[in-house]
Amino acid sequence: MSFALARKIGMTRIFDDDGNHVPVTVLEIGPCWVVQVKRKETDGYNAVQVGFGAAKEKALNTPKLGHLKKFGVEPLRHLKEFCTDEIDEYKSGDLLEVERFKAGQEVSVAGYSKGRGFAGVFKRHGFHGPNATHGSHEAKRHGGSIGAHTDPGRVWKGHRMPGHYGVDRVTVKNLSIVKVEPEQNLMMIRGAVPGARNALVEIVVANH
Repeated sequence: MSFALARKIGMTRIFDDDGNHVPVTVLEIGPCWVVQVKRKETDGYNAVQVGFGAAKEKALNTPKLGHLKKFGVEPLRHLKEFCTDEIDEYKSGDLLEVERFKAGQEVSVAGYSKGRGFAGVFKRHGFHGPNATHGSHEAKRHGGSIGAHTDPGRVWKGHRMPGHYGVDRVTVKNLSIVKVEPEQNLMMIRGAVPGARNALVEIVVANH
């Protein structure tokens, strides 16, 4: 099992050997550092804690900075645990680089979707709205009636209404790695991945 943290740079396109157009997302993979290896005997579960994103010491709070210094790792902005039983392959201070991934592998990418603030039912739920003519007025982008009847006399829970939209954790599975550029720590994945530009994403390969 291979895993890493990455920064989403953006989307572009490349052409394969047959001249076909391939849309790709460019990710900056690390360098990531193994901060802590957690074991079931001492921590209750097996996991590898990975750090990414160099930071100044003054940008980190005291507990986080102390935790990193305890394991001899430079100040890092992001920490994430990956649960795995293959913990014997890792030790604190190991460097996880993009060479761990190969073109053709399938990966799962997790991140947080773009935040869109307070959105109406058209944008949030894909409502279409009524006709714009034949007596329709004051309801161009409204959600319409939300009540039921005298019984139950209330609005059902989960009714689709305006509200906060985005910043949801999203995982996209079975995305193919198209190209790896070790010199620049870059990976190109076919298709789109969650998040805005410069967003942090998690990458996991189930099988080597």
